[in-house]
Amino acid sequence: MNKLVDTQVIHPIHFAPRSNKERKQGYESNKLAKRLRRLAGQAIADFDMIRDGDKGMVCLSGGKDSYALLDILLHLKEHAPIHFDIVAVNLDQKQPGFPEHVLPDYLKQLGVPFHIEEQDTYSIVKRVIPEGKTMCSLCSRLRRGVLYRVATELGATKIALGHHRDDILETFLLNMFYGGKLKTMPPKLMSDDGKHIVIRPLAYCEEKDLAEWAEVKQFPIIPCTLCGSQENLKRKEAKALLREWEKKFPGRVETILTALQNITPSHMLDRQLFDFKAVFATGIADPEGDKAFDAG
Repeated sequence: MNKLVDTQVIHPIHFAPRSNKERKQGYESNKLAKRLRRLAGQAIADFDMIRDGDKGMVCLSGGKDSYALLDILLHLKEHAPIHFDIVAVNLDQKQPGFPEHVLPDYLKQLGVPFHIEEQDTYSIVKRVIPEGKTMCSLCSRLRRGVLYRVATELGATKIALGHHRDDILETFLLNMFYGGKLKTMPPKLMSDDGKHIVIRPLAYCEEKDLAEWAEVKQFPIIPCTLCGSQENLKRKEAKALLREWEKKFPGRVETILTALQNITPSHMLDRQLFDFKAVFATGIADPEGDKAFDAG
């Protein structure tokens, strides 16, 4: 019996050895990727964000956070023990100079199903909001309405937004300082119309890590020319405050996030959350009694 013999000589391929700097960069990038994926996976599990059979609509703005969100969810999709689908959606608000080709080209390269929704919300915001005033609130409401409609049309069961840990903490401070409420961006909530579930898988991820990951991955960032350059935003004040606290007292920001997950209604002042009228002395030791001044 004849045998086919491959007589081609295979020459070894010689790669230039990586420098210590390159090895270190590769090691750090790998650590960063694992950290972001682990934290996103933990948030998804903690708040039951994604279930088997879900179709997640990932909202892409062209900024670092939404790019990272899509990148992380695509990785988790490949390795998760459940099956879920992803569709990327961008709302083209018709801002002057917006590079319309960037996101479609990027998503085609990734092979990700996507939809570009064109709605001229830019003109509405510019017409309604006086020059120099903050545009974010109206812009956000208009975007939200459009995205809810698109989610229905695409059959999406979850709407994934790219808000991260720092966004959540900044919103908490803004509501406390300027709104008189202890309220922030929840990791998971029902939409205004009651038809959709909005999720924030990056709830545990730090902004600085996402910025570093954007550099590693070389995402084609599209700057927001509508409101991103406004210097009078209160959010920038909150961001600066958190940054200063973390610089002076490392770990304080993480402690605030932990505090948002450990609320004791009986030791607050909200009469709707706790029935203070029902508190009477019983003469019996209560393990849930006054511990307001206890350590820890």
